[in-house]
Amino acid sequence: MKLDKAIRVLVIDDHRLLRDALRIMLEKEDGILLTGEAGDALEGIRVAVRTRPDVILLDIGMQGLGGIEAAHHLRKEVPGSRVLILSQYDDEEYVIEALGEAGAAGYVIKSDAASELLDAIRAVAAGKRYISPAVAPVVLEKLRRNIRGPVQNDGMLTMREREILTLIAEGTGTKAIAERLGISPKTVQVHRGNLAAKLRLPSTAAIVRYAIKHKLMKLE
Repeated sequence: MKLDKAIRVLVIDDHRLLRDALRIMLEKEDGILLTGEAGDALEGIRVAVRTRPDVILLDIGMQGLGGIEAAHHLRKEVPGSRVLILSQYDDEEYVIEALGEAGAAGYVIKSDAASELLDAIRAVAAGKRYISPAVAPVVLEKLRRNIRGPVQNDGMLTMREREILTLIAEGTGTKAIAERLGISPKTVQVHRGNLAAKLRLPSTAAIVRYAIKHKLMKLE
């Protein structure tokens, strides 16, 4: 697909210094037009609806509404825009969920953004997919296991979210969950935020009730 005009880009990231750096990079580049930026997902969705960018650079680990949930909303509100995830996480569940259920067109690790981002923007704007080489093995391994996307439970939760919800309901702390699942405590917190957003569970007691109701744990 030939691009005859500048690629219009929106940046959604809650780190001001990174937004500043991205702005400088994009404004220098011929053929790319920065149409706006936002410091949180809700503001970003509003800006996207107003400006209709070609590509949306979206942070995955924001406070409040996270990047995965934001990608779902963006796909509905601005279906003509292509979402390119910017993430510090190379965990399998993030990569697969972002490219699968969330419908992102690409996934770039922030530490590689300086060398990869412009190519990634051009690729997704042209209707292609882009995956950082750093996380490509994750996708290839998933394909080898013949799994095409995140495993769902009751239409809402990924397998990892279900695991974490169950452990929280059983009284397992963040550090212990991280050690048990082989992920970082920060990743656990991000998942917990996603659970709260998806299921509207404001407290551990609410999580316990949900887990019992949906038979994710048993009463002794």
